[in-house]
Amino acid sequence: MELIKKERKGNIIFSDYERGEGIKKAISMERGDILLELKTSKLKGRGGAGFPTSTKWMLTAASISDEKYIICNADEGEPGTFKDRVLLIEYPELVFDGMVIGGYTIGAKKGIVYLRGEYEYLLRPLEDYLEQMRKDNLLGTDILGKKGFDFDITIFLGSGAYVCGEETALIESLEGHRGEARNRPPYPVNTGLNGKPTSVNNVETLATIPHIILKGSEWFQNVGTDKSSGTKLFSISGDCEKPGVYELPWGITINELLEISEAKNTKAVQIGGASGFCYPKSQFNRKLCYSDVPTGGSVIIFNESRSMIKVLKNFMEFFVEESCGQCTPCRIGNVKLLEGVKQIERGEHTFGYLNKLKELGKTMQV
Repeated sequence: MELIKKERKGNIIFSDYERGEGIKKAISMERGDILLELKTSKLKGRGGAGFPTSTKWMLTAASISDEKYIICNADEGEPGTFKDRVLLIEYPELVFDGMVIGGYTIGAKKGIVYLRGEYEYLLRPLEDYLEQMRKDNLLGTDILGKKGFDFDITIFLGSGAYVCGEETALIESLEGHRGEARNRPPYPVNTGLNGKPTSVNNVETLATIPHIILKGSEWFQNVGTDKSSGTKLFSISGDCEKPGVYELPWGITINELLEISEAKNTKAVQIGGASGFCYPKSQFNRKLCYSDVPTGGSVIIFNESRSMIKVLKNFMEFFVEESCGQCTPCRIGNVKLLEGVKQIERGEHTFGYLNKLKELGKTMQV
């Protein structure tokens, strides 16, 4: 397979960019100035949690250690999400340049791409791309003539576990352990991979950074809302005429997404993947942004022909299969909820039983 770029339209990520431009600009800057630029931009993690990227990098940079890591979380396992795959196939220069800039900023010499196991077909073309970067001195020693700046990237193929999308479970997997979330604190920025300071960033987050460094935080802030700067990549699928990956400003409404994707007779929209929320027609005026409807980018559209009970059963079967089993509420609760959904589907339930399922759901959220 070859990495082929398609013509996509967008204000930031899909805007013009030449490989290495962001790196060249970054190594001409002081590390503190890069952190300040990111802080001013108000860039937040694009994986769903929305943690300020500048804070994560500042904390990792401040940790004193002879070894640090920057990890690209490409374990895109949330149902309905496929934006990161598009970035890796069509815009690898943004993702890898973002990692190099991150390495320079936090003082790391090693970068690792944790690639979803189901994306194994991308492994060879991505490794070939990295080799070309080494030949062009965008990786390796004294990058672009910057004395003392050594940085390289390797790719680690994940084992297919849903839980490894969580950063500490991902680190456990990298260390050869079972993929289970760690108790925090300590946090990865202090004690991450092999006990060393580590910054774990989503593919989309890293792909945004070269543009910010090259064009400035003010340019970035001109898009989106006051508390949700920039754009978001949305993976739109389901009952619509134009599914795909769209780069749109934060603050767009669910209704506007439906219009863009040419969805008709929509009953509900699942936002944030299976672990997100389902929004009915009465809430289609809600805005996708951190202060209203935060999301990692998954948008699944259901029209009037869909049985929402069947949709729910499908999601619950996924969680029963993918639960790592570490925590009892999740391990047992998902099984109980699936049993309950099947009982509802058969019409063998009472209002009292529905209330019990709701209480179980609340217990699992705690």
